[in-house]
Amino acid sequence: MGDEKKSTAKGSSRTVLIGLLFIASVLVALASIIFSVGTERIKMESISMQPTLFPGDYMIVNKLAYRFDHSPDRGDVIVFRYPPNPSVVPYIKRIIGIPGDQVHIADGKVYINGQPVLETWLIEPTKRGGDWSVPSGQYFVLGDNRNNSSDSRSWGFVPLANILGRVELIYLPPQHWTFLH
Repeated sequence: MGDEKKSTAKGSSRTVLIGLLFIASVLVALASIIFSVGTERIKMESISMQPTLFPGDYMIVNKLAYRFDHSPDRGDVIVFRYPPNPSVVPYIKRIIGIPGDQVHIADGKVYINGQPVLETWLIEPTKRGGDWSVPSGQYFVLGDNRNNSSDSRSWGFVPLANILGRVELIYLPPQHWTFLH
């Protein structure tokens, strides 16, 4: 009778182990699919986003960030197809205005709907100003290096359909490693 209990215990241990291995393999497969389909690795090429991003920084972009319930939000650093010529290398900028916002830039400061925006990431004040009303389904974007950036002040708004994803992580070089979202 003792041998029968040992045999049953061994059998149930194997079943549990096989079940755990199956679950682990499914989780690894799902993670691999999500990582390969849902993210992209991109290298920063310009100075327009300094001091947040520098030329040579490598980032992980979450391509699924805006595909479900979450909409792009102010402060998100996004990768998008350049509206005047979507076939060129994607741009990287920060969302400043969302649909319905009134953007006003004057005296080196950005105002959204009449309220000043606290922009801790800026090194120097914004020189070029103006007024913009952000239409439905569009976003107003600026580079963090405002005085050396081609952005919505020059070429207009970014349609939601042009947004490829949100920058989540700078992973190279090691001294720039940080989460952005």
